[in-house]
Amino acid sequence: MSIGSGKMNIKGVKKALNENFIKMTKDQTHLFEVDLDKDELWNLYLDSFPTGTNEIYRVRREHDCSACRQFIKKIGNVVTIQDGVVKSVWDFETNDIEYKPVMETLAAFVKSRSVSDVWINKFPTIGIDTNYEQSEDGKIIEWEHFYLEIPSKFVMNSSKSVEEIRGDLRSTKDVFKRSLEEITEDSILTVLELMASNSLYKGEEWKGVLSEFLKYKKAYSRLSSDDEKNNFAWEQSTKAGAVIGRIRNHSIGVLLVDVSEGMELDEAVRKYEKIVAPENYRRPKAIFTKKMLEDAQKTIEELGYMDSLPRRYATLDDITVNNILFSNKDSAKRIEGIFEEMSKDVTINPKKFSKIEEVPIDKFVEKILPSARELEILFENKHSNNMVSLIAPANRDAPTMFKWSNAFSWAYSGNITDSSMKENVKNAGGNVEGILRFSIQWNDSEYNPNDFDAHCIEPNCYEIYYAQRNSETTGQLDVDIIHPEINKPAVENITWTDKFRMLKGTYKFFVRNYNHNGGRTGFKAEIEFNGQIYSFEYNKELRFKEDVQVAEVTFDGSNFTIKEKLPSNVSSREVWGLKTYQFVPVSVVCYSPNYWDLQNGIGHRHYFFILKDCLNPETPNGFYNEFLKRELEQHKRVFEALASKIRVQYSDDQLSGIGFSSTKRNELIIKVKAQTERVIKVKF
Repeated sequence: MSIGSGKMNIKGVKKALNENFIKMTKDQTHLFEVDLDKDELWNLYLDSFPTGTNEIYRVRREHDCSACRQFIKKIGNVVTIQDGVVKSVWDFETNDIEYKPVMETLAAFVKSRSVSDVWINKFPTIGIDTNYEQSEDGKIIEWEHFYLEIPSKFVMNSSKSVEEIRGDLRSTKDVFKRSLEEITEDSILTVLELMASNSLYKGEEWKGVLSEFLKYKKAYSRLSSDDEKNNFAWEQSTKAGAVIGRIRNHSIGVLLVDVSEGMELDEAVRKYEKIVAPENYRRPKAIFTKKMLEDAQKTIEELGYMDSLPRRYATLDDITVNNILFSNKDSAKRIEGIFEEMSKDVTINPKKFSKIEEVPIDKFVEKILPSARELEILFENKHSNNMVSLIAPANRDAPTMFKWSNAFSWAYSGNITDSSMKENVKNAGGNVEGILRFSIQWNDSEYNPNDFDAHCIEPNCYEIYYAQRNSETTGQLDVDIIHPEINKPAVENITWTDKFRMLKGTYKFFVRNYNHNGGRTGFKAEIEFNGQIYSFEYNKELRFKEDVQVAEVTFDGSNFTIKEKLPSNVSSREVWGLKTYQFVPVSVVCYSPNYWDLQNGIGHRHYFFILKDCLNPETPNGFYNEFLKRELEQHKRVFEALASKIRVQYSDDQLSGIGFSSTKRNELIIKVKAQTERVIKVKF
């Protein structure tokens, strides 16, 4: 304040304060506050006047004015941030000997504190310019005070409260800073490359935002101190806006964080697309970047694998005698008469062999195959997912890219490496690694838009299904397909993950047709425990709300046992040129290539029964990532794309049939002709 006669020259200081404020805020959109004790700031103001210039006037010091105190508390901690440089409202020059040290002290004190918020104001002026007082002798005294006229752009007219506006801006800054900290530059460049190659669903919509965020990220990375980074986040978040400022909270931000944290790129993109893409969206191609492609090509060339990439169907001439467990070339080439051809129209019911001798696969290979002259297998509908083809290198002399010593591979029906619906469950986001698993699949052989639901009634009568997905026993329904897509198998999955929390007793599994939308086919089901898979198939149409019991699994606290409940029936159909429920001649029996040449322990052992006239109509991949040598695994995304591009082309000369994994429970009825003829059931 100042007495009218002017002992204290506050008028000049006040003018300089206003001129400085206009200048410092000219190019600003927002003002900021620093974190300090406003009473401490006021006391510092009073204590910073030179000795003898702020003496007691009446009962208080001359500058101890309530109007100026309110002014300093309202705006004294306000600053601007321009290109990272902080400037306070006290940062101006004055020649007044009384106020000069005060302004310098206040400016230094304010700038020593951290920016903590955006300054929000709803008033066009701060402080009182002048007021008047009549003294005891009748004289009128004019008092001058600190006073500012606030530019209209800093006067908020919103109906929101100051705290609400401030809270929104503070939240944007916090998310922006976290995004700058957690999202790596490499992840941004990777996602931008996916966008450029049109490999990201609706990626083009985020390209501009992400390109702009990359500029902020690069600038932020050049800063060293915490204060510099904090000031940058405050300044730039108000300029960037809510979309860029809160990029971490958007779908593209989820992808960026996942990639930054080291998640596999294909898995990260799947998570992103699960958020933004419609249910029936299908990825147009495998996910890889230009750098990944260049690195993979360099490795392939250095290791000499360029000639190993082209693949074809294997033929009988490719397999050495040492790797054939059984061969019957005559059976493969025999020309049938018209009556034998017509006999294929008569189906054979597997139930007629329910009492036949059962033989484990190991005993069958060791004791029966060596003396067998001819083999015929009863090809059933349930074997459709077991269809398999042997694949060879197009260049016979090319080195192997695989973990085993030869260059041969295999592909099951549907272009997978194993005969199980587990792959489809995994692709749908289901957990297939639990202690106990129940999966169902439909809409695979022909379009079935029905809404089938997997159910389980636990020993305590708690029922797991779409409306009650989680139980206290760790049972969880994690995949629920409501609208099956054309040409894509629909699956549902229930898994238990902790044996120690499971209840003793019987778990009852069944399938319900929740909504009948015109589908006429049934379903397949799997129950897995202790590394064994039990497969079921129900070929009848399910009525609306009909329940089909699949099996009951009993848990005694440590072990599982199963009681099969699913009814079966016989209906023939054609698969890979073969009719089901017919005996089909076997031309070759062999292990999967990872067990050729007396190799042991390189992945699961498979047993292949190559069948006469069996022709794979698909164009399978020539190899799969899980086959590759360790030095190639780092390039698995590129190899996945390569495998899909270098597909095996159709050939009449091929080795195709049915295959069985040693890890999955299954069975096969085989007619064996040796010195005598007998029918046995081989158990896998």
